[in-house]
Amino acid sequence: MRYDEMYGAETKYQSLLGDLCRQIPAGGTVLDLGCGGGVPVARTLAAAGYRVTGIDISEVQIRRARERVPHAEFIRGDATAVSFGAASFDAVVSFFALIQIPLAEQPPLLRKTAGWLRPGGCFVATMGHGEWTGTEEN
Repeated sequence: MRYDEMYGAETKYQSLLGDLCRQIPAGGTVLDLGCGGGVPVARTLAAAGYRVTGIDISEVQIRRARERVPHAEFIRGDATAVSFGAASFDAVVSFFALIQIPLAEQPPLLRKTAGWLRPGGCFVATMGHGEWTGTEEN
C-alpha cells in the first residue's frame, strides 16, 4: 500500500491507459503481466469495461488484486511459465515487471506475448536498458 501511495498509483498511468482504451475494442480482453495489487492498471481497465486477466508471482499481491478488483481474473504464476491460447488478448500490458525477469528469459516471454495478441493487438510495457537485480549499487 505504501508503494501505491508514494508513487501515485491511482493516476500514475492514466494517460497511457487512456491511449490504450482508444486502441482496443470496447469490452475487449487485456492481460496484465506482473499485475501486482491490481491498482491502477487492472482496476482502471476493468472499470472501463474490459475483461482483465492479471498474473503475478506474488501470492500476497494476487490476494490484494482480487480484493481490490473483483471484476477481473487474477492468476498466481510465473509470467515466463504461463500459457494462454493464440490470439487470446486484444492487449497485453506490463508495467515495471519485465525488468525483474532475467534478461535471458525476456525474449522468449516477448515471443509468447506476441502470440497471445490478436491481430492488430497492442503491447504496452515499461522496460529498462539492463537487468535489475533488486539491489542498488552505491
